[in-house]
Amino acid sequence: MSGIVALVLGGTGEVGRELVRELIANPAFSRVVMVSRREVQLDSDKAEQKIVDFENLDDYKEAFQEAQVSFCCLGTTRGKAGTKGFVKVDRDYVVHAARLLKEAGCPHFNLVSYSGANKNAFFLYPKTKGEAESMVTELNFPRLSIFRPALLLCEREETRPVEKIAQVVVRGFDWRNKISIGTDTVARAMVINALEPQSPTKSEECKVEIFQNTDILRLGID
Repeated sequence: MSGIVALVLGGTGEVGRELVRELIANPAFSRVVMVSRREVQLDSDKAEQKIVDFENLDDYKEAFQEAQVSFCCLGTTRGKAGTKGFVKVDRDYVVHAARLLKEAGCPHFNLVSYSGANKNAFFLYPKTKGEAESMVTELNFPRLSIFRPALLLCEREETRPVEKIAQVVVRGFDWRNKISIGTDTVARAMVINALEPQSPTKSEECKVEIFQNTDILRLGID
C-alpha cells in the first residue's frame, strides 16, 4: 500500500527542519516534498525539493499537486525582512500557497502560527499571524489545523539576540512549559495530529482545529 504524500512549506526554518525529519522517519509517509526558494541537502530517498519563486507562485502550480497533507512553517522577522517583507512572507506567501494547495485538492492544511495571533491586534506580529489564520480559514479546506506555539526553544542557525536572551531566561523558570516549547515538540505534534482522524466533536460546519501551546505539548511529548 502506498503511503501519504506530504508537502512542506518553510522546511528550512527551525520548525520546518524538525518537521521534515519527523516526516521522513515516519513510515506512514512515502514522499516528503519540500517547496522552497533555495535548495538544501536532504539525505533521504523519500524527500524531494521543488524550488519556487514565492513572488510568482502562480507560475509553479505543478509544485503543489498531489499533496495529501500539507504543512506551512513559513516565517521571517521584521528585523530581517522589514515590516513589508515580514507581512509578505508571514501572511501573503502563506495565503497564496494555501490557495494553490486548495485548488490542487489538498484535503488537509496545517499552519504554524503564534500563541497570541489576533487579526485585530495593535502590534504587527500577532496581527499579521491572525490575518493569515483568518484568510486561510476562508479558503474552506476540508480540514485545517492551526498550531499556536509560544516561544520556540531551539538553536537557530541565524542570530536573533533578543530571542536568544528570552530563551535563556525562559529555560530557567518555565519548567512546566507554560510560555515556551521546543521546535521538535511542535513538529512531532503536527505529524501525530495529521495521522489521526479529525476530532468527532467538531461539527461539519467547523472544520478548523486550533492547538494552543498546552495542546501541542500534550500531543508532542511522549
